[in-house]
Amino acid sequence: MRKFRFFFIVCALVPAFLLSTPLLAKEDTYRGLSDFAKALNLIEKNYVEEVSSEQLARSAIKGMFDSLDPYSVYLSSEGLRNLEIGTMGEFEGIGVEITVRDGFLTVISPIEGGPAQEAGVKSGDVIVSIDGESTEKTNIVDALERIRGREGTKVNIVVRREGTKEEDHEFTITRRMVKLRSVESRLVEKDIGYIKLSQFHRDSADEFLSSYRGLEEENGAKLGGLVLDLRNNPGGLLEQALALCDMFIDKGLILNVKGRSERTSKEYFAREGMEIPTDHVAVIVNQGSASASEVLAGALKDSGRAKIVGTRTFGKGSVQSVIELSGETGVKITTARLLTPSGILIDDKGIEPDIFVEGGEKDPSSDPQLARALETIKRM
Repeated sequence: MRKFRFFFIVCALVPAFLLSTPLLAKEDTYRGLSDFAKALNLIEKNYVEEVSSEQLARSAIKGMFDSLDPYSVYLSSEGLRNLEIGTMGEFEGIGVEITVRDGFLTVISPIEGGPAQEAGVKSGDVIVSIDGESTEKTNIVDALERIRGREGTKVNIVVRREGTKEEDHEFTITRRMVKLRSVESRLVEKDIGYIKLSQFHRDSADEFLSSYRGLEEENGAKLGGLVLDLRNNPGGLLEQALALCDMFIDKGLILNVKGRSERTSKEYFAREGMEIPTDHVAVIVNQGSASASEVLAGALKDSGRAKIVGTRTFGKGSVQSVIELSGETGVKITTARLLTPSGILIDDKGIEPDIFVEGGEKDPSSDPQLARALETIKRM
């Protein structure tokens, strides 16, 4: 299978990162560093209690990143570990993907089959407290450290949900091992396959292709139609989304990554040939479809390769680079924005469906989004 080597979270070791930027040449930067040194010296000499220089420096770094967008954060050793675990397919916790939106800790989506979903947590819920402590001014990394924990332990969260009689909902959830079931597939009708992609982890593209070929074998012939379900898919590795785009699309632009410089900007084009030759494709999305799943949905929509059914997606379209610092710590910084082939900025806007349909469960008889996707395929 063809591989792309650009990750949604780009991991790199950049020991001289700050020295490589022209920002240090600015006069105001020198002035800021001078003020920082004075403040550090003032605390070390005059504060009522002894404080280590290392602790002060790390707090200063954290403060700098807290002043940026919600996805740019300082990572403790535990934060770095949690970041890596999130791409490996399983972890201990309640199974929920979160972000900070408009200053509020917000659920992108609960992970399929996880404790949070079973408890009733929904995409769009605003987490107002964790174990009785307010989440105000809490960043994503700190929140994850509080939510995750040993299997068998409990965590209490209070969420605010719009459009309900009781605005605040309280959940006490038992943590357990959450396994990311990346791909589920079945034949929904003769010649029509259904594949649900729950997350983009390291093997998702290979698993998807294997499931597709399994459906063709079960069908005994090429599939005439395919429903790709990206509902509540919070994203993951951009490399995997690009690989899937290339399976469906045989030419043209599939993604535009726009950074401040040429070094952080890149256009991705499909290569000749399609590994998914099915002619009629419908993609189901909802508010819980984010980041890498929006890249895939946007490319399939703009190329005319698929019809998008459901509701507007979450709108998380940016690239973060992870840079290790000393002492097993690091930083995660936003380095680029993602645009669909037609130039639509995904961040905050999301992907608009071709066919707007609300609601949705797994059973086609009570799932209006899946029913409409099947109807759309039959009319193609």
